[in-house]
Amino acid sequence: MKILILGAGGTGGFFGGRLAAGGADVTFLVRPARAIQLARDGLVIESPHGDWRGPVKTVTAEQVLPEAGKEPGPGYDVVIVSCKAFDLAAAIEAVRQAVGPGTYVLPLLNGLNHLSELDAAFGPERVLGGLCHISVTLGDNGHIKQLTRNQLFIFGPRQEGQQELCEQLLPEIERGGGFAPVLSANVMQDMWEKFMFLTSLAGMTCLMRASVAEINATNDGRALGLAMLDECASVATAAGYAPRAKHLEMSRATLTDADLPLSASMRRDLERGGRIEADHIVGDMLKRAKAAGQSAPLLAAAYCHLQCFQARQGKA
Repeated sequence: MKILILGAGGTGGFFGGRLAAGGADVTFLVRPARAIQLARDGLVIESPHGDWRGPVKTVTAEQVLPEAGKEPGPGYDVVIVSCKAFDLAAAIEAVRQAVGPGTYVLPLLNGLNHLSELDAAFGPERVLGGLCHISVTLGDNGHIKQLTRNQLFIFGPRQEGQQELCEQLLPEIERGGGFAPVLSANVMQDMWEKFMFLTSLAGMTCLMRASVAEINATNDGRALGLAMLDECASVATAAGYAPRAKHLEMSRATLTDADLPLSASMRRDLERGGRIEADHIVGDMLKRAKAAGQSAPLLAAAYCHLQCFQARQGKA
């Protein structure tokens, strides 16, 4: 199968690099400067599971444009999109010409709001479900650094007609080595459970500007963290995706761990003055809570805090 990955940054670069190392047919759609850097230095991954440096195939936006009178897309079977949610509109335009009539799109974005945008752009029959749990960053030198050992990759069909393609894709993703991809029988359940946990983690660590351990060292931090999780779990339940007991137990244990120096990546982005996915994560969860007629005071407080930050950034 031919796989196109949008960008060679943290998430896409990591998983795409592992796939390339395993011999999968992977091409990265990148900007010209990144293409030059990769041609010169190769793709570099620094990981607690083992480092890797190797050559990779790249194309630029100009190179995926179809010739006059021809169908778009040079035969890609799957396009993997793993950008930040606030870059989704630009990402859609970047990959549009690479999505042919037989191409599927596999998003690895946070939250759920991106699905409706991708469905509108390419048709829901072409958009799979997917998520990942990984902490990576792209250094100034272009190297991809994995910050923790966690590297979960889950994907699956959102419609019955997508099952065959997903079964064909699984052995290709398994070639990556080092991470064990999961073909989910209920990928929307998995996506909702990640959405619930991530929103709770981002909401608390951004609102308090502190790690999980620091929050739990305070008088009321543990109770507030559990209350935030309960608000998000109620939204998931109202949507028909009540969190499974095991996942809820793991989420509670993580958010109340007194020794865990964990923060959401949104907090890191916020504290360095960067763009944040506030509207797509915390804001979207709050919107869904209100639509379900649910009270969510902690989500409201967290989103208000993030909106104030975004307003200040807009005036800078």
